[in-house]
Amino acid sequence: MTVRHVAILAGAGGRAAAPPGVDAELFRRAMLEDTYEVVAGLELVTPALTLPPGGRAEAESIVWPGTQLLRAGTAAQVLAELADLGAEEAALVVPDVPDLPALLIGKLFRALGGAPVAACPAADGSLVAVAVRLPAPGWLDDLDLDAPDAAARLRGAAPGAGLVRRGPGWHRLRTPADLHHLDPGLEGWDTTRTLLQGVPLN
Repeated sequence: MTVRHVAILAGAGGRAAAPPGVDAELFRRAMLEDTYEVVAGLELVTPALTLPPGGRAEAESIVWPGTQLLRAGTAAQVLAELADLGAEEAALVVPDVPDLPALLIGKLFRALGGAPVAACPAADGSLVAVAVRLPAPGWLDDLDLDAPDAAARLRGAAPGAGLVRRGPGWHRLRTPADLHHLDPGLEGWDTTRTLLQGVPLN
């Protein structure tokens, strides 16, 4: 059975652009908690969370027992650390996708059967998640999921066609205008949902 890890890049995304009247730090943490719940609920996967400077206390208050806490670094450094922990495949997920369907992560791992890298693009040109067979290929050394052209840069870095499989896209909550993507009828994102009570989503 393939050993799989999924790491949430807790320091990615920058400071969350919260809607008016909502504390930005609480909004960032709520999204991180909900994104973690998605990852931690996956079967046959070991969850992991990167630690931005001073973030250990917050991380320990969020994670379940058994979660790997990793040093924050570049995406390539996180992939290398997961490989050192014994992962054969790994996915990196940004922290501002509280309503991400777990199915999309599963599809990225399945896509690794035909390519060494699979990506879930965001509507704004950045990336929601990337799955990789480990050890990661060297052309991922400059991988930055937050770059506004991250999806295009990833395809351009691949030395051959077919080395990056494109999975279904999803949205990120990077600006107050992005709240319209949230579907109140979709299960999950409970912490973010509670924080946004009374805030119009459209």
